[in-house]
Amino acid sequence: MASALPLAERPGKIIAVHLNYRSRAEQRGRVPEQPSYFLKPSTSVAASGAVLERPAGTELLGFEGEIALVIGREARRVTPEDGWSYVSGVTAANDLGVYDLRYADKGSNLRSKGGDGFTPLGPTVLPAADLDPAALRLRTWHNGALVQDDTTTGLLFEFGRLVADLSQLITLEPGDVILTGTPAGASVAVPGDVIEIEVVEVGRSGRSTGRLVTRIGEGTVAFGPFGALPRVDDEQRADAYGTREPGFTLTAELRTRIESVGTATLSAQLRKRGYNAVSIDGLTSTRPGARLTGRARTLRYLPYREDLFARVGGGYNAQKRAIDGLGPGDVLVMEARGEPGTGTIGDILALRAQTAGAAGIVTDGGVRDLAAVTALDIPTYHRGPHPAVLGRRHVPWDVDIAIACGGAAVCPGDVIVGDGDGVLVIPPSLVEEIVDAAIEQERQERFIAEQVAAGERVEGLYPMNEYWLGRYAAWQAR
Repeated sequence: MASALPLAERPGKIIAVHLNYRSRAEQRGRVPEQPSYFLKPSTSVAASGAVLERPAGTELLGFEGEIALVIGREARRVTPEDGWSYVSGVTAANDLGVYDLRYADKGSNLRSKGGDGFTPLGPTVLPAADLDPAALRLRTWHNGALVQDDTTTGLLFEFGRLVADLSQLITLEPGDVILTGTPAGASVAVPGDVIEIEVVEVGRSGRSTGRLVTRIGEGTVAFGPFGALPRVDDEQRADAYGTREPGFTLTAELRTRIESVGTATLSAQLRKRGYNAVSIDGLTSTRPGARLTGRARTLRYLPYREDLFARVGGGYNAQKRAIDGLGPGDVLVMEARGEPGTGTIGDILALRAQTAGAAGIVTDGGVRDLAAVTALDIPTYHRGPHPAVLGRRHVPWDVDIAIACGGAAVCPGDVIVGDGDGVLVIPPSLVEEIVDAAIEQERQERFIAEQVAAGERVEGLYPMNEYWLGRYAAWQAR
């Protein structure tokens, strides 16, 4: 067993390295020439077994398994060769952060990674004097599945060099903690998840820090309107998940390809693959001639109840938080239970969504100020107009959760596509396949239409038999 060395509940300093594993650098597509750092508050420290709340209104709570160095004696202007001797112990760390706030930090990571409980450490500290810093293994489990597994042979900058580099300008004091970077495999946790991290000595006795356990809960206290509010986009999703899967990027090129085909064709391709309940039904668009393409952000309304509305319906409620949280390319999709008897959006909030760069608004409830909303550039799909405000039928309740809208299930990040025929929900993992097939389908239909216009019968042509498929191939070649 490892010895239990002291680990300060409130270290004087927590210094984290941005990028330090070759596997992570390859994943990010860049290799730094020198290490770079950021600070985390001492109040971010938490013990093993603690429950960390994902802040209310955020989507991307990232976890990163790391090896933490505990400084044992004062270090100032030390050399890389001597740097390791100033480390008293090694333990496991979870460098947690909300990507929703990275845009506001401008590199400091203070709000995105500095929240209370965002640096779990422990549970046991391995004495550094008995360790080879080049022979440590870091592993992370997400809900029991091993997602990170790397050794310190994959470091870009060895531990002694980090200590020396920092000590050139900063006096490192006993109890200070250095987080040494995370390997590939870091990803996103949601409420109900469990993250476990362990540091093990490679070979020798195989001594371990034990598993650092963090359980993820759901925050209930909303951000106030007096600071930067959570906001995500495809780039942040891709960074948070550590890959383009599952948080793929809806690029401008892909958006153009999607909008080159109609929802009717996309719907046919979805149906061929067994997806029969992905249309949001019963809605009318304020701009039926405009295309809608974007990523879903969601808002759920509960049926009106006096005590609930008194508690959460007024002030900076979930509806306003959802609107303020929108970013470029987002589509706000609202679950209003198909209830058109009150407005779920009005002109002011629709204008706010437009100025934020949102791609559109979809609600299976009513719209207030319909003439003014229709005059905006942002397309809004709705169940009908109604002059009443929320408190008549709805309580704004949840943001960025799975919802039901117009008979379709919608998850945050789903691709929403709309035109004059209606609105579709496409799972991100299917988008490329569906669009490629839809483009080919419409190409075939153009050929078929040419033949029909020339007087050909539809028998054997629509759909095409072997004869017409041969003619189609020759038509394509021309």
